[in-house]
Amino acid sequence: MDQRGRKTLPGYAEFRLAVECCRRSFAAGGDGAAFEPIDGIDWERFLRLVRFHRVEGFAWDSLFSAEVGIPAAAGASLRAASSHIAAQSLLARAECGRLFDRFNEAGIPLLFLKGVTLGSLAYRHPALKSAVDIDLLIDPLDLQKAAHLLRESGYRLETPRSSTKDDALSTWHRRSKESAWADDSTPLQVDLHTRVADNPRLIADIDVHSPRQSVEVASGLTLPTLGPDELFAYLAVHGAASVWYRLKWASDFAALLSVKDGEEIHRLYTRSQALGAGRAAAQALLLADWLFATLAGNAALRGDLLRDRANRLLLKRALAMISREPSEPTERALGTLPMHWTPFLFHDRWDYRLSEIAGQAGRLLNRLGF
Repeated sequence: MDQRGRKTLPGYAEFRLAVECCRRSFAAGGDGAAFEPIDGIDWERFLRLVRFHRVEGFAWDSLFSAEVGIPAAAGASLRAASSHIAAQSLLARAECGRLFDRFNEAGIPLLFLKGVTLGSLAYRHPALKSAVDIDLLIDPLDLQKAAHLLRESGYRLETPRSSTKDDALSTWHRRSKESAWADDSTPLQVDLHTRVADNPRLIADIDVHSPRQSVEVASGLTLPTLGPDELFAYLAVHGAASVWYRLKWASDFAALLSVKDGEEIHRLYTRSQALGAGRAAAQALLLADWLFATLAGNAALRGDLLRDRANRLLLKRALAMISREPSEPTERALGTLPMHWTPFLFHDRWDYRLSEIAGQAGRLLNRLGF
């Protein structure tokens, strides 16, 4: 057991080291304390973990800032990965600026979700945050105009693959929140969102017209993203949708809160309930607290959340997903099952649960090409 009473499992030391590296990369900064002894770390396992969880940049930054001696081969691997992440981050910023200008010229409102805007809000060195997608949120009524603009900008429709017809894309977006677009000239992918959650009854009032904030992501480049309240609720729902199987998502959420006090976090949680995030926000807060002590300044809120049995079950499932041997859920038998049943716990309302059944069926039809 560790100092907080958590069971230690094979690979646990490597996982906790990865968590600590993320924490030291937050905008609030690390506390300057020395790392716990790392003599027993399996560095091959650690490298697999940070690669899968997409936190190699944070690992490099934290370990080498603290002048922690690690094996030369592991250090070289982290250094190379960090250089690649920084180069891709630079590319992403430039592409975001290009797309922002083009959408503005076309009169299409948009917001950037996660990615470079979140990195600039949450981390000391945003360029070390891994980002393989550019997530754009638009109005559903602008879908065809946005699709045309992306094609003119060099992108092709990657998902769905079945057709480029306007009606097929519209049908896809009625069932799924996003489509994926690729450009052979860049490793980046654009995810075009017409809503922020697959279930239209989850955070239903958050859209491209919601309150926004402007974030400077590079000198002379400012991009719009969701306002603080809406961003909190969105990140909670986004992580919950995949049961938090990647540490990067939990780190992003906790990093955003690292500069906020307990009273403000409580206010954000209360606001998320009005926005319709339900227990997804509770799961996000409890997981961030377990990993990063996010609720250290608000024991009362932690206690309130843990009194709900469904919240405890959601926390247990998220912990199991995020700390297991790294692999994509689709690589395991029934590996995606938690993504199908946990959303039914987010709300107790019958209309929400009926919508979840219909939504999962519709997304299955999308994957099957119907």
